Amino acid sequence: MLSTMKDTISHHLARAATQTPDERAFTFVDFSTDADGIPATLTWRQLDDRVRSTAAALRHVGAAGERVAIVAPQNLDYVVGFLAAACAGAIAVPLFPPALPGHAEKLAASLTDADPVLALTSPGILESVERFCADRAGARLRVVTEQGLLAEVGPDAVTAAANGEPFHPRPDDCAYLQYTSGSTRVPSGVEITHANVCANARQGLDAYDIRTGRNCTVGWLPLYHDMGLLLAIAAPVVGRVHSVLMEPLAFVQQPVRWLRLLSRNPGAITAAPNFAFDYAARRVTAEERGELSLGSVVAMINGSEPIAEQTLRRFQDAFAETGMVRTIMRPSYGLAEATVFVAASPAGEEPTVTCFDRDALADGTARVVEPTDGGAVTRLVACGRPVDQEIAIVDPTTRVRLEGGSVGEIWLRGPNVGRGYWGRPEQSEATFRATLHGDDPQDRTHHWLRTGDLGLWHDKQLYVTGRIKDLVIVDGTNHYPQDIEQTVENAHPAIRRHRTAAFAVAHDGGERLVIVAEHARDLTEPSAVLDEVTRAIRAAVADVHAISVHDFVLARPDAVPHTTSGKVARGACRAQYLEGTWSGVTRKETGTV
Repeated sequence: MLSTMKDTISHHLARAATQTPDERAFTFVDFSTDADGIPATLTWRQLDDRVRSTAAALRHVGAAGERVAIVAPQNLDYVVGFLAAACAGAIAVPLFPPALPGHAEKLAASLTDADPVLALTSPGILESVERFCADRAGARLRVVTEQGLLAEVGPDAVTAAANGEPFHPRPDDCAYLQYTSGSTRVPSGVEITHANVCANARQGLDAYDIRTGRNCTVGWLPLYHDMGLLLAIAAPVVGRVHSVLMEPLAFVQQPVRWLRLLSRNPGAITAAPNFAFDYAARRVTAEERGELSLGSVVAMINGSEPIAEQTLRRFQDAFAETGMVRTIMRPSYGLAEATVFVAASPAGEEPTVTCFDRDALADGTARVVEPTDGGAVTRLVACGRPVDQEIAIVDPTTRVRLEGGSVGEIWLRGPNVGRGYWGRPEQSEATFRATLHGDDPQDRTHHWLRTGDLGLWHDKQLYVTGRIKDLVIVDGTNHYPQDIEQTVENAHPAIRRHRTAAFAVAHDGGERLVIVAEHARDLTEPSAVLDEVTRAIRAAVADVHAISVHDFVLARPDAVPHTTSGKVARGACRAQYLEGTWSGVTRKETGTV
């Protein structure tokens, strides 16, 4: 292991280029022009050469210590750009192209917040990025490609820098800003240091038992997303393992492409949010499943909390014939403020599912019940245990640590926790430097990260129950929105899966439940079935949750806002509802049915 003084992305990349120069480092499989995909590969030496040249050019133009945005499609240019910015001593800002549907506002807000001096992009979208940045990002931002930057600086300057004393940032330097994929319209950039990301990469490598020469990572997750960045770039660099990439759109178009890459790359580790496993189970045909061989896959990480048991079951059943071992499904928990990885289910064990009394859970007590007991039951999937981190379950109001079996806010601390939000000292103080009741707030060893997530310990495993800010509180009773959303999606076939938002709004001095759900794509006349769907949903929610639906909106496909990581953005959906966005779509308020 490298000494702490050499624990940076730059040092780890240099080590890989020295020790295994001709081994494959990164492979991008391009499906945009060929249905079978065209692979392009960089060895560790080739990668290091490109990264060092670009890093030298960035330092030559004064980018060290400044923010450098990566506004590029998912390809090898993105990998080189991110690593070059981090290795140059700049602060990388991994973002996405302006063409990403529905997220132009977030891109503009992230660029405004980070205020980078440069944006690195690919030649094919240079003009569109220049236009976008000129209109929305301010005059200070200059858009360049890797090739354009090297030509601007000139080969002599790059060669001189390459032949001189190699530059490496310090472990405590900020490596990048990880913009959260949260449900609000105001993005926050988490400051992740080199020490943070290297520590979290090692934690993930240990948790999933990823080893040089034995394993590889395969993924389609966006590289601007915390899990995509760690699994596809940081962990491969720190662990010296081959990373195989494809575009998210290639997965959406044909999810079997992801599974084919897993079949072709023995010892693979991959990750996806909960909805992606459901999507693959539904979209991959029996004929396509017949050509797959998933017996060599080491781990499939499901990191979208709370994780749905029925999704795990559907995926396992759908692909059992491919040789997939059920124990490779690894429910996990993480968040951007902790770089990403926090906890994972134990290796070699099938996912643990526990039934809890729903009413007791809403009141803050985890009471285990049998599914046949007859009462309201919530089935939760365990997210396992942390690796080299400490987790506490805390009363969010009193800041008192709770015993096992109690629901509270998840607090954590460890070397992977970021140092705060970029340009937000008060928010950083409240979130990253929380202290338990009675502890000295001036003592850094007592500082905890408040995750904003609710969870509990049971049988030495972590269970995530939801987000504090998403709780639906009606008549003094807590309801978890994901439970209501699941009930809605099972109430009528016209409702699309993973496209429902349940939230509370103020009404007549209290809080009332509102549901916005997308209808199925093949439903040509939603107004014709609105009454039927509404009755089914009201009856199901009343029966299962003992709560009335104040307003129900049956929205067109793709109308419900999602985060850049694919989760339903309940906060944004609620804001749109209050702004009247849904006034022109099919809806039914209380008393109209």
